[in-house]
Amino acid sequence: MLTEPRSGRLASWGNALLAGLVSPDDAALAIVGDDAVHRVAGLPGEAAPVGLTLALGRLRALGATGLRVALPAPGHPLGLSGPPEFNARALDAAEAVVCFGTAFGLVPEVSEAGPAGDVHVEVVWHALPVREAPPADVPSLGEAERELAEALRDATAVLARLDVAASGPVAEAAIDAYRARAEAGREVLAPGYPPRAARVLELAQRITLLIALAHDHGHGAAVTASEMAARTQALRPVERTARRAQVAAYNSMVEERERGVR
Repeated sequence: MLTEPRSGRLASWGNALLAGLVSPDDAALAIVGDDAVHRVAGLPGEAAPVGLTLALGRLRALGATGLRVALPAPGHPLGLSGPPEFNARALDAAEAVVCFGTAFGLVPEVSEAGPAGDVHVEVVWHALPVREAPPADVPSLGEAERELAEALRDATAVLARLDVAASGPVAEAAIDAYRARAEAGREVLAPGYPPRAARVLELAQRITLLIALAHDHGHGAAVTASEMAARTQALRPVERTARRAQVAAYNSMVEERERGVR
């Protein structure tokens, strides 16, 4: 099953709400997904965490016209613009949402409660000051699509040579990733996004699944240290490319509106 970052759901449906394409209740329901509840803490004028509908309305009143995603990793501040305090919190969470139009960002804190099989997930988004500057290392949709195709082709060749991609589900994921480029596709984004963004996002998600499956299947026939290093080296840039593409897809609605396309 393809997964998506919580920041992606918040940005996607938050952008649709800010554009007047969905209702506040529908946006909140889509953002929460399978979690129990989402709240936002630290908003100006609010002494305690508030619900998503109120929080998104407050951000709009503060000047927010769009939401961008950041998916940073160690050594790669993807989508961030500072300051260091916000970047550090976002890096710890491996994701964040950065407002466009007002100098605030949101970082999720996820907690779980309940017995096994009946776990309730609660999310508190912490609103923090951000620097109003271009986000780091975010490609255009066209660049992201080209990079994904090239990275997947190169990585699949290496994994096949090491007899890793030949291990059942990994091979299926690779094939699905190639097919995704030509599929009409399911709806992976909220209303208002260009079709190309959905195509890029789905391909990036499928490549992320390929990487996870490759790791889950161990080293396959790659038994020597050099072969294991070669596989790791092949997967690292692919994972980076997939994260960049996801950010490009989620941010495309804001980028197009900023350029005056929409």
